[in-house]
Amino acid sequence: MATDLAPFAGTVGGGFLLGFITGYAIKKVIKLAAVIVGLFIAAFAYLEYQRILSVDWHKVQAFSQNEIDWLADALTHVSSTIGTSHTGSNIGIPLVSSVSAGFALGLARG
Repeated sequence: MATDLAPFAGTVGGGFLLGFITGYAIKKVIKLAAVIVGLFIAAFAYLEYQRILSVDWHKVQAFSQNEIDWLADALTHVSSTIGTSHTGSNIGIPLVSSVSAGFALGLARG
């Protein structure tokens, strides 16, 4: 009986670990990107305050809105693609659930 549970435990444990590492890394990358973007915006605002350069904030807003819309569309497409995939085996449910639990915990701890 122990040999029957070994592949299942490996799948669930490995999926959880993979999900945790992925969630943790994604949160760290998002934090780093937010800091970099924030520093650029602060630098532009300071340079504009010092009258060194002039920033057209309406163009910045339009550009950022287009990028946010593109990202939202891409995430919607990816999530709909993931939702329609079928594994065809009974191992898919424990694997996906353990990966999603690890991913959520990785995002929370990152």
